[in-house]
This record gives sequence, structure tokens and C-alpha cells, in this order.
Amino acid sequence: MQIKNEILVRIYIVFSAIILFALVIFFQTIKITLFEKDKWLAKAEQYHFAPRKVSQERGNILSTNGSLLSTSLPYYDIRFDPLTQSITDEIFWTNLDSLAWCLATYVDNTYTPGRMRQKLMEARNSGDRYVLIKKNASHLDLEMIKKFPLFNKGRYRGGLIVEKKPKRERPFGILAHRTIGYVREGANPVGLEGKFNDVLGGEAGERLMRKIKGLNGETIWIPADDYTYNLESGKDIKTTIDINLQDITEQALLRGLQKNNAEYGTAIMMEVETGAVRAIANLGRTEEGWWERFNYAIGRPMEPGSTFKLASAMALLEDKLIALDDTIQLYKGKYEFYDEEMVDASYHALDESTFRKAFEISSNVGIALTIDEKYKENQTKFVNRLKDFNLDLPTGIEIAGEIAPYIKEPTNEEDDWSGITLPWMSIGYELTLTPLQLLTFYNAVANNGKMMKPYLVQEIMQYGNILTSYKPIVIDKAIASKSTIDQAKELLEGVVEEGTARKLKTNVYNFAGKTGTAQVNYSRRGVKMKHQASFAGYFPAENPKYSIIVVVNDPKQGSYYGSDVAGPIFREIADKAYSSKFEIQPPMNLDIKPGWRTYSLPDLNIGNKREMAYLLNDLKIPFTDNSEQGYWSVLKAASDTLAILPRYIGSETIPNVKGMGLRDAIYILENKGLKVTVSGLGKVRQQSVPAGRKIKGQTIHLTLS
Repeated sequence: MQIKNEILVRIYIVFSAIILFALVIFFQTIKITLFEKDKWLAKAEQYHFAPRKVSQERGNILSTNGSLLSTSLPYYDIRFDPLTQSITDEIFWTNLDSLAWCLATYVDNTYTPGRMRQKLMEARNSGDRYVLIKKNASHLDLEMIKKFPLFNKGRYRGGLIVEKKPKRERPFGILAHRTIGYVREGANPVGLEGKFNDVLGGEAGERLMRKIKGLNGETIWIPADDYTYNLESGKDIKTTIDINLQDITEQALLRGLQKNNAEYGTAIMMEVETGAVRAIANLGRTEEGWWERFNYAIGRPMEPGSTFKLASAMALLEDKLIALDDTIQLYKGKYEFYDEEMVDASYHALDESTFRKAFEISSNVGIALTIDEKYKENQTKFVNRLKDFNLDLPTGIEIAGEIAPYIKEPTNEEDDWSGITLPWMSIGYELTLTPLQLLTFYNAVANNGKMMKPYLVQEIMQYGNILTSYKPIVIDKAIASKSTIDQAKELLEGVVEEGTARKLKTNVYNFAGKTGTAQVNYSRRGVKMKHQASFAGYFPAENPKYSIIVVVNDPKQGSYYGSDVAGPIFREIADKAYSSKFEIQPPMNLDIKPGWRTYSLPDLNIGNKREMAYLLNDLKIPFTDNSEQGYWSVLKAASDTLAILPRYIGSETIPNVKGMGLRDAIYILENKGLKVTVSGLGKVRQQSVPAGRKIKGQTIHLTLS
């Protein structure tokens, strides 16, 4: 019974202890929940950890040869937490002076070491756990700062907070600036950066962050460690842009705009066979100078003017309504369509000419009269032919902002078709195209009628591996018959050979193209006339490799004609591209190797027989050796062969050294005990003591030439 009572007592004691412990927990819970709620919530806020999204590494944009057009460079916001638990008062005060001196000397010299020391003290005393040390620091800056006193203890023991923020950089400055584009907060995405944002952007990663309260009560998330999780870097884009051709194009355009004091301009170079855009430059005048502020190549529709006459000529040829040598009326370059007078840009005094000649001199009246006469009864036929050339369709270039073409139709009431629409449309008015759309048409002509889709991206890569390749796309296998294309090429070559672009002709290579001069504000009365100069073409004419269009808006200095303003820019681009691209130049050994001729063979060269024979053998020049066993010999050219003949050097008479090189001549003469003086350069042409005289230790002067 006594044992049983002892057991019960123990049970009661344990049970009472449990109840007491439960009551303590209960009352502590009530205390925390009701009376210390704010205190512990603040603590929780202060030490709250959570994964947060961080910026990912954005992919690179590369030129076709691998040069960086746009890349992300690492920059860092460096901050300091002076209240991190590992920094005791002793550690802080021990390192304060040296840290302040390093920061004031190497990071921010607007502070003296004393003022920097005060700043760090105030931060610790005020509870600032997010002190800015340097914003947008480079990697070199970061490595230097990591070595400073206290900071060299690292993130946890030294309070150093490093936030990586990749920054987009363009190594080549404004080169292809608008085409490369950008992605910015609060702005519409532009160019390749915008179009391929998902590809370049990759997947944002997560980093463990700690939430703290700033001095002003704002919430601040600071990195809890240096690791990022689930981060997928962006992929790289390899473009079709050739950095060398881009530089050539941009510099030529800039010089042309400056020379002519123009408002803006664009120049595009396309590879004929594939449609790959090798260069695209857009420059406009700004208060800060010339800049790529807008992509005029795809986003600024224009009335093309005379460069559109190629489409009109091809329509006539394709419908078999004209032959190149048919005679048409020009009326000395003036004609009235209803109440509107049309004039040719340059006076030529011709009442009539062949259609070919009218195109070469860019006669507005000649082309417009012919189109009006041939299509007046069926104007829709002309418009449909333009559609057959795909001139009513956008190119579909990858980047955003392309404006669709505008081609009027006789049956559409909204198009305000009138009696003068057809003739004016035939010379490039009352319709609009972008420069890229017009170049695509010219490129198709250069490509024997096959129209290619212009494209800017050829590959998507990651870590050097190709993930996606973009191949050339054919829009239309044949925009016109072979006969029409061949005749169109004849017309474009004639413009350069005999027409408005004849002063641009070069003897180094052949090119073909069409000049254009358009009035851009003809509908606004009382306003000073503005013009647009253009040139579209391709080169080399026999086997086109590149097509180019140049458009210059509102040239105010000198001429405003396409042949004077845009043509020279085209020529400079083509010249430099031709000289830098050896694959488009004809091989020097393409022709049959001619036989040797007397005038091209080395004649009367005198020297060491063994050296002479070695050189001829090395050059693979056939010869006969008639020199017997002599040491010295002379080359003699006869017909188409060479012979090595002996040159005798007497032992007691002055030798003949004419025709020898200086080294051999001096060797022979000084071995005979003669003194030698020399003037001139080259081979010995004269010697002061004639050959054959007896040697008496004379001094001989040799004249070289």
C-alpha cells in the first residue's frame, strides 16, 4: 500500500509540472500575441528571408563574323552593412580609420578621409544597414574594394553587400544602333533587342534575400548569400550584319549627309543571292549631332520618285506593250496631264527618243506618257502588274516597325484615284514604299527575278552551340519573265553607261542602278520646296553580289539630284566593299597565260652564272646555257627565249662591268687592285675607265642608274 501511495505522489507531481508548464506556455502565448505583438512582428520583418527574382545574364548580339554588336557587362552596386552581427565595436573602431582612408582615396575623392570616417560612424549610429559605397562599379573596382580593411573579411564578417547588375553595352557605339535596338522600362522595345527579347533574356534566377527596414521605413531586400539559383542565361543571336560593310556604309552615309547638309538619310546593303542584310544605316540630324534616332529604312514610307520607273518599265515589258528601241514622245520634257504640268528634271530639248534613252535620262514625261497611253483603258492592269512584283507587300523583316506599302487602286473610293494618278504613279508619286521594300525589288532584278526575303538573324546560339538556323526564304521564284529581267538589267546598266549616272562610272568594276529625285512637299503651297535624292542598284553588274539603296532627305547644300547626292554615297560604299571583298573580284589568272616576249624578258643582265641559273629555274623561265664553264655570264633575250652567254674577264686588262649589279662590279674591280667610287642607284651604266685598258691601279668611277 505504501508503494502504491508513493507512485501516486510521483504521478501527481509530474502531472502538476506538466500543467504548470502548459500554463506558462499559454500565458506566454497570450503575452506575445496581445502585448508584444508589434515587437515580435518587427523582429520577424527584420530577419525575414525569402527567394527573390534577380536579373539574368542577357545574351549577346553578334555580327556575321562574330564581332560583338551588343553585350552585357557586369556592373555592381556595392553597399555596406555596418551593423552586421560579426562587426563588434572593437572590430569596427579598429578598422574605421584605414577603411575611411581607402574609400576616400580610391573610391570617392569628393570625400576627405575625415568626412568619410564621419559618414561611416553616422551610418552605424543611425542603424543604416544599406550604406552606398559605389554605384555601377566595374569588376576591377569590385576586386579592389574587396581588399579594403574590414571588407576583406567578406559578406558575413565584413558587412560587404554586392549586387550584380548587368549593363547593356555596344562596343561599336552607334554602329547599327537602331537596328540592334534596346529594351527599356517604360518604352516600347526596339530593333533586334525588342524582337528577340525572350530569346536574349533567358530565365530570371532566384537569390536568397533578407528583408530589412531602411532608415525611412522603406523595405529593403539585401542578398543573404552569393548564390543564384535556377538562372538560365540568355541565348546569343548571330546576325547577318557584316561589321566592316556596316562601318563602310555608315561612314559613307555620314559624309554624304554632312557634305549636302541634309536632314536625314538611310543606306542599306543586301546580299543579292540570299537577301541577308549586310549593312543598314540610319542617320538623322539632332541637337547633339548625327544619331540613329529612327529606322528610316523600314519605318519611314516615301514616294520613291524616279527609282520607281524600273517597275513601270518592267510592267510595260512584261505585258509586251513596248520594246526598248521603240520611239516615244518626250515633248522637250514638258507635258500637261489635265490641269497638272509634268516636267523633266533636266532640260534635254528632245521631242522624241527611244524608250531606252528616255529611261536612261530619266524622262518623267516619256515614261508617264507611255504608261498613260498603254494602260489608260485598263488602269487596274498596271496596278495588278505592280502586285505581281510584290510591291504591295511588306518585306516581313524581323524587327518591328515596318510600314506596309501603299499602292492606290482605281476601284477603291478611299484612294482618291484621278486622271493624273496613273501618270504620276508611273514616276514614283501617289504611292509609298519604304527604302527596304524598294531595295527588295531591285535585289530581285539583280537575282534574275528571284525575290528573297530580307533577313537580319541567321542563328540563335548558346554556349557556342547552334540551336536554330535561319535559312534564306524565297518570296517569289520569278517576279517576271527572264526576257523582262534581262531587259531591265540592260536599262539599269544603260543609266550608268549613258544616262544620269554616267559620271559615277568606274573602270575598276561595272555596276547598274537608277537615280531618283523626288519633291517631298509638293502639296504644301507657300512652303520652300524640299527634295529627296536616291540611288538604287547593284554590283558587279555581270554577276551581282550586293544590292544597295541610298536615300537622302532634304539636301540643302549644292545639288539635290540623286546623281549628285545619293549616287556618290552608293559609289563610295560599292568601291570600298569591292576592294575589301576579294571573292567578288575576278581572279588575276583567269585569262590564258601569255607566252614570254622579248620586251618582257630580262635582257643584258650580267652576273654570277650559278645565281642567275638558280633564279631562272625558280621563276620557271626556260633558258639555254651557252656559257661553257665560265664563272660570269650575261643574259640575252631573243624572240621568246633566254640564253646565258659567257662574259670573259681578262686578268691584265680593265674588265667590262656595265650591266652588273654594284656588288658584283666592286668584287671584280677590287680583286684586280682597282679603286672604286660610285654615284647613283641601280646597275652599272657607265665606267670612267673603258674596258680593255691595261690595269695600273687606277680609280674607276661607276655611274649607276
